[in-house]
Amino acid sequence: MAWLLVDNSNTRTKFALADHRELSASRAWLPTAEISAESLDHCLAEWNFEAALLCSVVPEKANLLLEYLCRRVPVHALTHRSDTGLTIDYPQPSQIGADRLANAIGVSARHGAPAIVIDFGTAVTFDVVAAGPAYCGGVIAPGLGAMQDYLGRRTALLPKIELKEPTSAIGKSTTEAMQAGAVFGYRGLVREIIQRLKGEMAGKPVVIATGGDAALISKGLPEIDRVDPDLTLEGLRITAVRNLR
Repeated sequence: MAWLLVDNSNTRTKFALADHRELSASRAWLPTAEISAESLDHCLAEWNFEAALLCSVVPEKANLLLEYLCRRVPVHALTHRSDTGLTIDYPQPSQIGADRLANAIGVSARHGAPAIVIDFGTAVTFDVVAAGPAYCGGVIAPGLGAMQDYLGRRTALLPKIELKEPTSAIGKSTTEAMQAGAVFGYRGLVREIIQRLKGEMAGKPVVIATGGDAALISKGLPEIDRVDPDLTLEGLRITAVRNLR
């Protein structure tokens, strides 16, 4: 059986095909703001699938995606009520983002538990998975891109910059100074949070990074064990195996 996996996040919505064995090479994405019946028709016109798994953190677009997909195939939307294979150690599980559940599912299957997943997206999320596996909570902070966009909007003389590895900590231009502040400063934020999470966890957790800025930030952080760009999609694939029959 071929499944459509949909990762509907704040900035981008990713699509991938998968089956019970693996993710397919068939991938596509749309800016989330541009999701519509017309854009979905164009994006998925040549794709064949028998069911769909939706992971969404954007309620308005989730409703549109559900309405669109349900016209074609059975759809399962990932929530805390899904069969995830995880124990939920969280007072109000309905507040857990579907993307965070997908990452916890993916990390426990691909890398084991205990684990810390860092997802570098519009927000950066740190999710703690205890041995069991059990989802235990985590940390949410502003994403690197969001911080940079804020500076560009709220200051008169600071431009929007391309994020890349700084050549030194002492910037010799406004752009270089902003790059140093963004990348080195963000690594400091990530390092501190990892240290505090590890101090409150049992065992020795593996630390896995995913998301758009994962490769850039992880490059200077030995605290991160590896980068897994397909972690969220793999979590969705495993959810599909457990919930789409």
